[in-house]
Amino acid sequence: MKALGKLYLIPVPLGENDPTEVLPQTIKRTIEFIDDYIVENEKTARRFIKAIDPEKVQATLRLSSLNKHTEISEHKQMIQPCLEGKNVGLMSEAGCPGVADPGAVIVKLAHEKGIQVVPLVGPSSILLAVMGSGMNGQSFAFNGYLPIDKAEKKSALKNFETLSQNKNQSQLFIETPYRNNKLLEDLLQTLQPNTHLCIAADLTLPTEFLKTLRVQDWKKVKVDLHNRPAIFIVHKF
Repeated sequence: MKALGKLYLIPVPLGENDPTEVLPQTIKRTIEFIDDYIVENEKTARRFIKAIDPEKVQATLRLSSLNKHTEISEHKQMIQPCLEGKNVGLMSEAGCPGVADPGAVIVKLAHEKGIQVVPLVGPSSILLAVMGSGMNGQSFAFNGYLPIDKAEKKSALKNFETLSQNKNQSQLFIETPYRNNKLLEDLLQTLQPNTHLCIAADLTLPTEFLKTLRVQDWKKVKVDLHNRPAIFIVHKF
């Protein structure tokens, strides 16, 4: 019986900075021997591969797109190369695949098919934000996106605040970048004055911003978060 290929989880930079500044040489060495990839966006994936391994022949690459438009029926076809003995690379659009990323469904399928999953080291905005927040790195929860409806959003924020206090658990969430400034307004209007709020934006980039303050102190700070990828963390101690 032919040996199965492996599924390599390949982190990418969080922004338009030099990949060699934030990624280990392991990533380059992995890309050198893989020609089959599952990616969110083919254009940006090809640009990343060229940046980290300029000698890689683009014509040899076989890329499958995995995003919100991908049909479930296509997932098995994407990992078919692994079943044929070929290694496959899975990439997110930014950061680590499988974490706040559609790639998790491919990883789950790989386990079901007995394919070895190999996660590689790279930047995760979630972990970097927790590391730099000064909040509870022993117990935290990532909650993804907040509801769009204003009343539901307010209820979610109050719930996170209560959870953080009752369980001593820092609560993380994100927003579509163009809505960040509005979210900050909602946070300052909804949360209690002594609740701690961390904002971590543009992590690993030259424009990186990371600060933790009480809500009452954030009201004195001017920061523009428009279109800047950000992690928000709430904790009421």
